[in-house]
Amino acid sequence: MKTFEHSEMIQGLPKQFFAKLVNKVAAAKTKHDDIINLGQGNPDQPTAPHIIKALQEAAENPLYSKYSPFRGYSFLKEAVATYYKREYGVEVDPEKEVAVLMGAKAGLVEVSQCLLNQGDVALVPDPGYPDYWSGIALAGANMSFMPLKAEHDFLPDFSQLHKNDLQKSKLMFLNYPNNPTGATATEALFQDAIEIGNKHDICIVHDFAYGAIGFDGKKPLSMLEVPGAKDVGVEMITMSKTYNMAGWRVGFAVGNPSVIEAINLIQDHLHCSLYGGIQEAAAKALLGPQDCVDELVQRYESRRNTFISALQNIGWNVKAPQGSFFAWLPVPEGYTSETFADLLLEKAQVAVAPGIGFGDHGEGYVRVGLLSDEDVLLEAAKRIEKLDLFSTD
Repeated sequence: MKTFEHSEMIQGLPKQFFAKLVNKVAAAKTKHDDIINLGQGNPDQPTAPHIIKALQEAAENPLYSKYSPFRGYSFLKEAVATYYKREYGVEVDPEKEVAVLMGAKAGLVEVSQCLLNQGDVALVPDPGYPDYWSGIALAGANMSFMPLKAEHDFLPDFSQLHKNDLQKSKLMFLNYPNNPTGATATEALFQDAIEIGNKHDICIVHDFAYGAIGFDGKKPLSMLEVPGAKDVGVEMITMSKTYNMAGWRVGFAVGNPSVIEAINLIQDHLHCSLYGGIQEAAAKALLGPQDCVDELVQRYESRRNTFISALQNIGWNVKAPQGSFFAWLPVPEGYTSETFADLLLEKAQVAVAPGIGFGDHGEGYVRVGLLSDEDVLLEAAKRIEKLDLFSTD
């Protein structure tokens, strides 16, 4: 059989680090039938019944058997505008400032293709979500990394950005609540980013995927709440985490009209929008009762408290995340993030994600998903305790 050579674009894509992790976990499962997989970010709870019912009813509407409008139904974009007004006090023009996405991941990849040319630079958090890298690679652009360090509360230190990178940059990616660190943003961070965007003509893209998930009574800040944000940037949100709709693939870009138009244009060529029944159900989720969201956040916070306390009790010096459904845990002395993850998988049958998979500054940490019941998280802590890696003195 003939083998066709892949294009330079395909060959230039970054390696999928987490495909290797999935393969390791699959191999471990052939030896052990009790692997606790804390390495993934797939929500474990079902979609709320009233949202499922909305889809079931919408499926009977013959209108939705036809192609959806290329840029999505107006009722869904209006629902997004209502959501932003209700949740954040932000006025949004539904037709000019909202783009419907096939999940936020698609938008995060597409925005680089919309705004970057060959040789341009995008400022990227390190550690950060690896799909930022994919869009930049597809655009033929380059990355300049912004280290996220514990001593700076895992926020980028903009004073350390190189002048040359700022002059060449057209995009900056931010993500709070943060994957993988669980940190949350300050208003000052967004103010500084907006100032940089204005001064250097850099579009600020805020990945707000975990925007609903904040702990200790603190609601995560939307970048669009900060004056001037829409002048220089967009925020990307998703139904996946807030409403347990990961498999439905619904997300939105909200903000600067020129960026929204660019995203709409590229999607005009790539897609024919989402199935109308899903759009109707998504609108009802945004506009309907939010009890399911409140209950979900309480669930994650309870899991966080239980798991972090258990780890601290075995002598592991860890800090509780402020948001998202991830915990960012320092590895013991003498291990890399990958060798420690391998040890936990082989000796404790607990799978975690090595920090190096999120960038060079992820080294020294592992990411754990709070996506299992509390009894499973406690069992994971007990298994780790048996390895006798930490002192409780």
